[in-house]
Order: sequence, then C-alpha cells, then structure tokens
Amino acid sequence: MKLLAPTIVVSLTLLAPARLVGQAPVTGVADPESLFTDRDPKLHANKQVVLHIVRDLLECNHWDEADKWLTPEYIQHNPLVASGRDPVVKFFGSRPKKPIPEKMQTRVVAVLADGDLVMVAFPREYKDPKEPSKTYTTTWFDMWRISQGKAAEHWDGAMKQ
Repeated sequence: MKLLAPTIVVSLTLLAPARLVGQAPVTGVADPESLFTDRDPKLHANKQVVLHIVRDLLECNHWDEADKWLTPEYIQHNPLVASGRDPVVKFFGSRPKKPIPEKMQTRVVAVLADGDLVMVAFPREYKDPKEPSKTYTTTWFDMWRISQGKAAEHWDGAMKQ
C-alpha cells in the first residue's frame, strides 16, 4: 500500500501527454549587438561582418550594400536561394528598405565564432499545428564562413516547403 501512491504518480507522469510538459520559451538577449564582439581581433572582425549581414541586409533590407558584406561567389546552402551574391540580392532585394537603427531589432540568442565560421542562433515563433490558436518558440541557426572580410558561404536549416 505504501508503494501505491508513488506508483500512481510515476505512472501518471509517464503517461501524461507531451503537451502537458512545458517547454521553456526561446528568447533573445536584451542587447543582441553585444554578442557580435570578441576579444580576439579576427573573431571580432568576423562577427562584425555577420552583424552587418543580420542588421543591415536581413533586418533593414539595404541590399544595395551587399557588395560590402558578401563575396560575388557567395555559396548558398539554403535550398530556396541560389548561390552567388546577385541571386541572393535578387531573392531578398525587393523588400522595402528600413532605416538602420542604432540598436538592431532582431532578437538573437547567441553568436559563436570559431576560425572563419560565425554561427547565430535566433528565436523563432510558429503557430502550433495541433492548436492553431497557440504558438511555440524554437531556435533557428544561420552560419557564415568569412573570407577576407566578407561572407563567402552560408548554411541554415531551411527546407523546401
């Protein structure tokens, strides 16, 4: 009898639907630009290139400045966008330009740099497919290879729909 109550609690816990288990929400840091710095001068320079890609190009759509941050041969591993700086600019360039803010608005979880690679983790919010009135958060990753002060290659988790 002493084991009955703990056994019931454990059984109910194991059999409870997964949605009853709360996911910790993915959020960004208060000052995302602070993540794009490093004590190492090379890593700092590489992170700064990616800061400009995220803020100036992706957030504010200043694709007329893509030649400052992307190599002409830019290799794209996203299956939705062709390789080369020109195809990337064509893909994103029709979006309306916004003024570049003093502080970026894009939420960022983390920025990691190792050698010529810089990886950025972003929070993403999606509609719950099982409960469309609700949303959930997850993490999106982008990674760039930097060569001579410009992004030469890009990876992300994009999939064909």
